[in-house]
Amino acid sequence: MESRELIETYFAEMKTIVDLISRETLDRAIELLFGAWKGGNQVFICGNGGSASTASHFACDLSKATSVDGKRRFKATSLNENAALLTALVNDNGFANLFSEQLRNSFQKGDILVCISVHGGSGRDKAESWSQNLLKAIQLAKDTGGRTIGFSGFDGGVMKEMVDVCVVVPFNSTPQVESFHLAIEHLICLCLKHKIERA
Repeated sequence: MESRELIETYFAEMKTIVDLISRETLDRAIELLFGAWKGGNQVFICGNGGSASTASHFACDLSKATSVDGKRRFKATSLNENAALLTALVNDNGFANLFSEQLRNSFQKGDILVCISVHGGSGRDKAESWSQNLLKAIQLAKDTGGRTIGFSGFDGGVMKEMVDVCVVVPFNSTPQVESFHLAIEHLICLCLKHKIERA
């Protein structure tokens, strides 16, 4: 397949995906996050691989791109940032506890955890089951009285059944799912800034 054909196929897929994403679910995620802003609660975000970079980007955008002069700002933290802490936790507590152990330090009732995963914690590879660290973090957040949001792809995976709101990019392509997760976090932050301006 020539590059031009791949380009046309990729863009055609994007057009299809735009129509498949649930607007109602997006609106519910925005309302949960807006509630956290109104209540002064914290938002924690995490992911693995490419989703880790989206988690960092989302935390940055919640902190910066939603800010309005004279209004409270989001308290947003990515759990993917501190290399020393991450490697210490993996070394001592195992990869499955990477995010839940961090949440034990700071997560409180009413806070929100956002987990980003292409497969939503379903599937396996050479390192066994995927994204079990996200599922353990979700359970800890729920047990602590927090709310949970998932960004997933494919069929939503296990995460879809665990979180309060799961924004699913219902397409079987990792590049497309990861691209749309980034676009969706931008859209969410745009909507949140608009709501904060009017609050």
